[in-house]
Amino acid sequence: MRKVVRGFYAIAEAVRLSRPNVIAAYPITPQTEIVENLAEMYANGELGDTEYVTAESEFGAASMVLGASAAGARAFTATSSQGLLLMTEVLYNAAGMRLPIVLVVANRSVSAPLSIWNDIQDSISIRDAGIIQLYVESNQEAHDMIPLAFKVAENRDVLLPFMVCVDGFKLTHAYEPVDLLDQETVDKFLPPYEPVVKLDIEKPAALGCYAPPPYYMEFRVAMEMAMERTREVMLKEFEEWYRLTGRDWGGHVVAENCEDAEVVVVAMGSIVALIREVVKQMRKEGKKVGMLKIRTYRPFPHEEVREALKNAQKVVVIDRALSIGAEPPLAADVKSALFGLSPEFHSVVMGLGGRDIPREQIEKLINDVLEGKAKPGKRFEGLYEFEEVIP
Repeated sequence: MRKVVRGFYAIAEAVRLSRPNVIAAYPITPQTEIVENLAEMYANGELGDTEYVTAESEFGAASMVLGASAAGARAFTATSSQGLLLMTEVLYNAAGMRLPIVLVVANRSVSAPLSIWNDIQDSISIRDAGIIQLYVESNQEAHDMIPLAFKVAENRDVLLPFMVCVDGFKLTHAYEPVDLLDQETVDKFLPPYEPVVKLDIEKPAALGCYAPPPYYMEFRVAMEMAMERTREVMLKEFEEWYRLTGRDWGGHVVAENCEDAEVVVVAMGSIVALIREVVKQMRKEGKKVGMLKIRTYRPFPHEEVREALKNAQKVVVIDRALSIGAEPPLAADVKSALFGLSPEFHSVVMGLGGRDIPREQIEKLINDVLEGKAKPGKRFEGLYEFEEVIP
């Protein structure tokens, strides 16, 4: 059923249809209305047997879903920005304990200075935790990826937390026409959760226990191997989703007009929609430009990126996060994937703290690269007249 809804409702509805056993939540802008919608569904009796728990903090919410998952429950939470950073200690534990928790991150800048607006610094900051990360372009994609996240995370060959990253405000608060799923479709795709192991007084087990030096490394390598297996599991479920719903979001990446492109722009998240429109217009003008959308950030799709960019003369990677003192995160991963190839490489940071990214800015960037006006390396777009501020 197609309805015009806001992003947070589309996400909450997909969570409801996934039949979680436990939802634990703490409000933080711009995530708040996801869990508010779920709280309303709970109050109206629409969540069935789901337990909805209000937490005293994001650390508390993460701890609750960790405990619930360890006890064999399908568990969900959502957060943003500083809230995600407060969850970090628990989420590292959840990954190490191989608990298939699903969380939505409504991406938002981190302090200081304080900002409630969108970039992706929050989720990028825990990219090494052992958590699957998928970045969506639209509210329809966000809606569809919730059942898929549960199914992939709970796969016996995976058993890792899954983070669906959705741009705060730009998607969460935006009205879009969304083809809402129905319960029958989701039930066909997502079976009831059967935990491989759980805390049970009848069958005692230890999760996340002490590991001295002769054993710790084996656990971490096992997580790495599980993340590698995740690549194929995700592709299989992407295909199954397309077969069931008719909606094909692509694989780990989506390459558009890359085969003959002189310049390929690489990005992830909602900015992809803007880049796509710019590329379409420039192609009409006879300019050889392409676009590469990264969907799966962890595990990073090195082979797919390399294949898509193998013919590009110039590559432009747009990051909406920083790794201060090093290459921006997405640029570093793309450059690693291209090792041994030699395209002219441009790393561009823009849109931090919710800074507007006008269409004209993207057009100028691509034209500057096409015409050789832009020097390879790191560049910051969209700054006002800049003067360094030292506290």
